[in-house]
Amino acid sequence: MFKAFLLVGIGGFFGSIARYGVKLLTDKYIPAAFPYGTFLVNIAGCFIIGLLFGLAHRSQLSANNWLVLATGFCGAFTTFSTFALENNMLLAGKQSTTAIVYTVLSLVIGLLLCRWGMALVR
Repeated sequence: MFKAFLLVGIGGFFGSIARYGVKLLTDKYIPAAFPYGTFLVNIAGCFIIGLLFGLAHRSQLSANNWLVLATGFCGAFTTFSTFALENNMLLAGKQSTTAIVYTVLSLVIGLLLCRWGMALVR
């Protein structure tokens, strides 16, 4: 049991660092009202977890690797709470069109990339 928590923690450590790195880079190189950092990590995470699911489904990913990569890394790399906060901030700033575009793009592209990731390993 402790091993599982440790594996998730290791993946989570690297996922959260990667997310923070993406945020720093997007804030520096793509200054805009649109929350590109969160958008990029969330859609990338959808693609990654789709790939991982496809591999696990084909028995090419062990349960321990699933814990590290999917539960730990993807769980910490992606962020629904920040997505919700940013949408609320956009709405509070009277940027409802941007909030709608952000939400729709996040959901549609996220679902498509997850499906694509799954299909690539089948």
